[in-house]
Amino acid sequence: MTFCGYLPYSGPPMVVEHEISLKFTSSPSPNDLEVYDNVRIPRVPAGGIPIEMVLTILEAAYFDDRGGPDIDLLSNCTLVCKAWSLHAQKLLFRRVRLCSHSAFASFTYAADRSSLRGRILGDAVIQMRAVLDYNQPGCLNQSSLAVAVSNCPNLYELDLAQYGCVTPGKDVVGSPAQERMRRPAPSFDEHSLALLNAGPRITALNFSNWSENNQSILQLLEVWPSLKSLSITGASPVLSPGVTYPPFPCALEELRLNCQREPAKEFLGWLLHRSAEEKSLRVIDLERQPSPELLDFLVEKHGETLHSLAVPSFAMHEHAHAAMRCRSIRELRTESSWSSPVICRQMPETIQHLAFGLDLDTLLNPIIDLVKIRDDLQAVTVNIWRDGHRHPQLASLQMACAYRGVDLRLTRDVRRMRLLVRGNPVVPPTYPRTQTLDSMQPAVRSVFVA
Repeated sequence: MTFCGYLPYSGPPMVVEHEISLKFTSSPSPNDLEVYDNVRIPRVPAGGIPIEMVLTILEAAYFDDRGGPDIDLLSNCTLVCKAWSLHAQKLLFRRVRLCSHSAFASFTYAADRSSLRGRILGDAVIQMRAVLDYNQPGCLNQSSLAVAVSNCPNLYELDLAQYGCVTPGKDVVGSPAQERMRRPAPSFDEHSLALLNAGPRITALNFSNWSENNQSILQLLEVWPSLKSLSITGASPVLSPGVTYPPFPCALEELRLNCQREPAKEFLGWLLHRSAEEKSLRVIDLERQPSPELLDFLVEKHGETLHSLAVPSFAMHEHAHAAMRCRSIRELRTESSWSSPVICRQMPETIQHLAFGLDLDTLLNPIIDLVKIRDDLQAVTVNIWRDGHRHPQLASLQMACAYRGVDLRLTRDVRRMRLLVRGNPVVPPTYPRTQTLDSMQPAVRSVFVA
């Protein structure tokens, strides 16, 4: 034994014979050298790479694997040279995240409207995520949020999370969501509401309420009558009994709900009254399984013009029949691996995108038949659960999609699936949605026109 006793002794090395053949070529003739000399080698212009080309490359590399801006790449590009700096910073400032007062101070310093560069960076902001967490020291407050929003005249999407406060020393890390939502949070004061009302016309609002304050969402809805996309997460909004509310003026195009408790029909009727009158609602995304009564209520009011419907599961016949009543549907999404097969058999010809979960028990025959007969179908997104990759008909689905020219997108991570199917809060002309800078442009143009 050698090498500390771990490798056995294998004896002397063996001699192996190899046949080697060499082929010598003659040197190029003078004529060939002249041809090589006449070939123009591309060179970088003396003035550097054209900034239009640089901007195209930066925009193509804007998103990272998680669907957000590639902060590291863009930050490094701002340091390359003076010509790149402002363009890379404008891309960095398209999406802004404010979670503390120090972040707010840095942002207001960079987007100071008194300087030309500050105005350019403030004008570049079109999406903002802010967190009002009153349990954290140095948290972002309401007035600071209002100032930040007012500094961004082209802002069209606000993603706001609000957390309640608890008595010092009684905060329990990892407490259940129901306990966290019993914590109080202050309502917006008149000064903050005035600043928000004088700011940009927000068209997309994502509000996550993890407190017992039910009035904040109603205050924000009153501030922005320009809303077209609304997402509500956390505590369910409630209309105060005995209070007469004026009709909600917005004609929503997209509604996403992920509430701990199912919203009351009274609130949804008030919220979607104008949308039902103008038949404007195109997208309904329910991240928690709705009751058959709630889904029937929404489909009855808006199913005629609905283009996209997302429900965690269509296993119950009531949910399946509600989806079948949407005769203009272009996208149907579910994360469950089991759905009633009657949905695919009754799918309208307008369907363009289908998303579902897959395991060994999933019925794929109706989906394969759908791929074969629907000419408008563009893509099928599949999230593979457990041993779904061993499904005996998965290969048939792949062949049917390849033969029909349908984009089959497979993933094993449900978060990746959500990233693939959810884009910017702008209702697209076709499905599936795409997460690109171009998909932001319709909203940006509408803000500029306003």
